[in-house]
Amino acid sequence: MNHTLDKLKKNTLAEVVEVIPDKLTPILTDMGLYPGKKIKILFKAPLGDPIAIDVEGYTLSLRLQEAALVKVKPC
Repeated sequence: MNHTLDKLKKNTLAEVVEVIPDKLTPILTDMGLYPGKKIKILFKAPLGDPIAIDVEGYTLSLRLQEAALVKVKPC
């Protein structure tokens, strides 16, 4: 079952399935969020925004609206 990155809980491991086409898609893929990439949710701010994820060794911070563009499947 696929989810979007903004819906995952802290410490969840996941794999990127798709980046939904949007004006931010090229930026997200340049940051390493493309199909097949393994990620882990490291931190969610108290109100949920922003979130920090581990993308195979580096930490990336995203706003919820950006994370909602990334479809993932839990590993």
